[in-house]
Order: sequence, then structure tokens, then C-alpha cells
Amino acid sequence: MEFRDSPEQQRFRMEVRSWLQKNLPPGWGAPGKRGPEIPAERFGFAKEWQRVLYQGGWAGLAWPVEHGGRGAGILDQMIWSEEYARAWAPDQMSISVGITLTGPVLIGCGKPWQQKRFLAPILSGDEVWCQGFSEPNAGSDLAALRTRGEVRGDEIIVTGQKIWTSFALYSDWCILVVRTDSEVERKHDGLTFLLVDMKTPGIDVRPLVEMTGESWFNEVFFDKVRVPVDNVVGEIGGGWSVIIDTLSHERVSASPHARLKAEIAWLQDLARRVPRRGGMACDDPVIRQRIARVTIELTALGVSAYRNASQIERTGSPGPGGSTLKLGWSELDQRVKELAVEILGPRGLLLHDDPDAIDNGHWSHELLWSRAATIYAGTSEVQRNIIAERVLGLPR
Repeated sequence: MEFRDSPEQQRFRMEVRSWLQKNLPPGWGAPGKRGPEIPAERFGFAKEWQRVLYQGGWAGLAWPVEHGGRGAGILDQMIWSEEYARAWAPDQMSISVGITLTGPVLIGCGKPWQQKRFLAPILSGDEVWCQGFSEPNAGSDLAALRTRGEVRGDEIIVTGQKIWTSFALYSDWCILVVRTDSEVERKHDGLTFLLVDMKTPGIDVRPLVEMTGESWFNEVFFDKVRVPVDNVVGEIGGGWSVIIDTLSHERVSASPHARLKAEIAWLQDLARRVPRRGGMACDDPVIRQRIARVTIELTALGVSAYRNASQIERTGSPGPGGSTLKLGWSELDQRVKELAVEILGPRGLLLHDDPDAIDNGHWSHELLWSRAATIYAGTSEVQRNIIAERVLGLPR
């Protein structure tokens, strides 16, 4: 495998790097920058930056050109992610469901009118989406969901509850899975995939306070919410295939190593700045060894990412290799944050609003947030089962 950029890839990399340098919002481009503290303002900032990306031709990088994207191949997507992380550009997670999940699903499974209505506002950041999949008793086992969808004429009446619905409070639309048939033999049958306007009467969004102090997660209650039958993606009762398509996009990241690479470089700098036992943390051989270890693990993760990208280029599918990347990235992310807070010592407990916090409290916040990494988009246990069965060929 050739790890060096081809001349065309190098030109693309320089184009991305130059554009980001010229267009990053004021104050961005260095570690530790945070967006607005007020959630609504942070959401507004993310939408404004998405509009800049859209106007610059960088929104929906992987989307087909005919649907407003750039039609970039997997290696160009990796280059973009690497340069975006290298530039410390704004995190767009809060509005990512539309770009990474809803858009690709509508392109692959949606009706022509759905594509025409929704794709452009997703790309421009004018409409934000959330994902209504998980329920209190249906997380990893999504097919066990109980939210009901009763088909009445040209409407589906939705009643039930979703949980861990990220950014629902600020979202315009929701991709929602409901059970429209409870008499089926297989629990994977009888599910329907809907596009739901979050302003519809009967929807109650209740924020959940996380240990970071933020409230990005929500529980969402649906009380006889009327959804047009036209808003079904795929067929009524045939939603499982659309769900699988959605999850295939959720669990595949072309460049899980990109942001970690930038953070480990920052971690190395942190060790040079923090006093420890009469010297600096970087003078401690144990700290140096642990930094070396996560750096080596990152290199292995990057190699795996490129190997996975090569498979996608050859076959058009990531296969179970995506689970290897998700597992490796999420657990390495936690180890990096734990090491950073250990280097900081007692100051690792200080949050961003404390004047004595190093790096604006970045590491303490990220340590708390990283606990979710091995849960969302498929838990580590789920990923290990996939690897065991589909890569190693072990019995169930």
C-alpha cells in the first residue's frame, strides 16, 4: 500500500489547507478554541459555518455531484478530514446527522420529492436533523423498539418515547423509526422509517444533563403525532433495510485517526509545559513511554483506516473493518484523555470556566465526553461481536 499522496492528492491537500487557512472563523486555527457557551448560540454558529462550507463547495464532500455534493472519493475524504483536524476547524457534530446520515439515506432510499425537498437545506445548514432510534429498552437491540406508528389513511399516528436523541432540542427534523406492525414473527419486520417535522404538535423534547454539564442528549416523547404517509422512506413495514443503510453510514468514518492525531500532538506539547517532580512531565520516563504508546497505537489506527479506505475503493463497501476502526478509535480516545488528565494532576479536575484551568479546561471536558465514545454508534461489545463473527469466523 502506498501511503504517500499522489501528485493529484497532494494538490487537493494543498487546496484544502489553503481554503481553511483563508476561511476559518476568527480565533479558530489553534488548539483549545471553543464555540459560544450558550447552546443556542453554539448551534447558530455551527449553522453559519456550515453555510460557509456550502458556499465554498465543501459541504457533502462524499455526496454525488447531482445531489449537490462534491463526489469525492474515499481518499479525498480522508485528506479533507486530516487537514480539517490539522487546522483545528470548528467541530460540526451538532449538525452532523443531516450530512452523514439523513442525506446519504435519502440519496440511496428516498423518493424523488424527498431528495428535492430535503437535500439542499441539509447541505446549506438551513435545516438540522436529529436521530430518533434508541429507546429506554431498545438501544443496541434496536429491533426491540416499541414506539408505535398506527397507519390511518394518509397519516401515521406516532406514540412512544425515544432517548439519547442528540441535539433534538435544536433540530428541525428527525429520522424516526416506529413499529407499524406488532403481529410479525420476526421483530426486525414491521418497522417503518419516517421523516418527522419536530414542530409537529404532540412532540415533547426534554433535555438530559450529562456529566459534562451540557445537555446535548434528550428524551423525546410522541403523543399521537400525525406524520404524513408520504414521509415514509422505503416501504411501510420495510424499514429495517433503511435502518441498516443508516447504521452503515453511522459506523463508518473514513478518518477516525485525524482528530486524534492533532490531539496527541497537543498532548505531547502539554507534557512539555506541565511541571512534574522538579522538572517537566516530559522528563518522566513513564510519561514518555505512555505518550509513545498512544502515538504508536495512533499510527496503527491510521494504517488500518487507509487499509479500510482501500477496501472501500475496491469493493464499494467497508465490510466489518469499520467495526475494527470504531473499536480502536473509541478506546484509544479514552486512553489519550486519561493520560492528559493524569499529566495535569489535580489541575485536571478544573473546568473551562476556572481561571487556573490549563488549555481552557479542554482535557477535563474531553475526558468526561470520551466515556460516550465506546457507547454511541455501536458499543464496544457490539463491535467485538461483529469482529469475532465476521472477521475471525468464530461461532455465535
